[in-house]
Amino acid sequence: MSFILLGMNPTKPKAKGKLAGCTVFITGASRGIGKAIALKAAKDGANIVIAAKTAQAHPKLAGTIYTAAEEIKAAGGKALPCVVDVRDEQQISSAVEKAVEKFGGIDILVNNASAISLTNTLETPTKKVDLMMNINTRGTYLTSKACIPYLKKSKIAHILNLSPPLNLNPLWFKQHCAYTIAKYGMSMCVLGMAEEFKGEIAVNALWPKTDFLESDIHCSEAKMRVKKLLLQYFSNYMSRLIAIYTAAMDMLGGSGIESQCRKVDIMADAAYCIFKKPKSFTGNFIIDENILKEEGIKNFDVYAVTPGHPLLPDFFLDEQPVTVTKEPATHGALPELKEKEAQPPPKPRSGAVEGTFRIVKDSLSDDIVKATQAIYQFELSGEDGGTWFLDLKSKGGNVGHGEPSDRADVVMSMSTDDFVKMFSGKLKPTIAFMSGRLKIKGNMALAIKLEKLMNQMNARL
Repeated sequence: MSFILLGMNPTKPKAKGKLAGCTVFITGASRGIGKAIALKAAKDGANIVIAAKTAQAHPKLAGTIYTAAEEIKAAGGKALPCVVDVRDEQQISSAVEKAVEKFGGIDILVNNASAISLTNTLETPTKKVDLMMNINTRGTYLTSKACIPYLKKSKIAHILNLSPPLNLNPLWFKQHCAYTIAKYGMSMCVLGMAEEFKGEIAVNALWPKTDFLESDIHCSEAKMRVKKLLLQYFSNYMSRLIAIYTAAMDMLGGSGIESQCRKVDIMADAAYCIFKKPKSFTGNFIIDENILKEEGIKNFDVYAVTPGHPLLPDFFLDEQPVTVTKEPATHGALPELKEKEAQPPPKPRSGAVEGTFRIVKDSLSDDIVKATQAIYQFELSGEDGGTWFLDLKSKGGNVGHGEPSDRADVVMSMSTDDFVKMFSGKLKPTIAFMSGRLKIKGNMALAIKLEKLMNQMNARL
């Protein structure tokens, strides 16, 4: 998705807010984050150009450029829907020309159009590599190039790329190298253009702290493919989920995932905060929650799909798993990355796993079983390890050593140390999963249900 706030309208109505009279051009904004940012700007009285591929309704994902246009008008803005594929330079140029002709110029560009394939090198066909490179990096570059002549004439002049900080931790390259390269290409545009147009245009990046299963996936067909890819990825790889809830989330992640997500409103509010900044605010990689805290926001439950529920961290943000530090680099040399040696965790007390399961069993109830309806199998390595199970389907629930009597819905593999830490609240399952310390096979939604159960038991362990 992308969105371009275009020039000041000479026939603009009475100002409503900071962006009154500006024009917003959004590629991929028929739904999700792009549309949320558009609606936020529309409330100020901005003009929105919706440049996206979705001209006809998708059977599973609501929203087209025309339905988005109606919502924008209802919110107080003006709208110009344009069919645009950011891989097509001519379509980009045509949409920009129409926007300038109708609204008078370009004030803000938001590059949000993106494609995703969470596959490793050998499993990523060239066609998908080209798709990601052409939409993410090339599309961002070309859209920026088309808008810059008009941005340079604007008093506001912002480019905002929805892309992550440039984190060179190998963790974020290992399982989806092509996607990371393509996404980082958007971030590298921020580095280069911020310096190139310093004083003329503010160029920044925005990324969510709690991630949204990327709602910036480019097209319906890609979303359908990604759903299948994610399910496979969750079973076989160290997958990560993005947790800002969009219509794509239900299709991609299945039911139950949304409770660990935030609403798209948080990104819209964060983007709006950036647009209020002067041109001198440039070259920054901004996390949505951080900039909102700077604006005085303290209660983030208002953005949660399920307030109080644990949230899934986004891609490319290191919370705990591996610490990577930059050593001072000589001129012209690449920064040296060193992974800090992790101190070996203390061995658990004798029988720690058995003791943990005993407490879990004492905590079970018919209500927990009814709410969960799943069988979990644990393959634990190390002292007191082996195969264990947690049956939350049978009446009253049950735990024990060995395989469950019925087939497990979820199989989790980890060390005994990490198992005890997870159930006692000292290690977040999501962090363990993202860092490769926890391997999961089976139903993703049911795996997340177990994390919620762990949180309830932490006080007793």
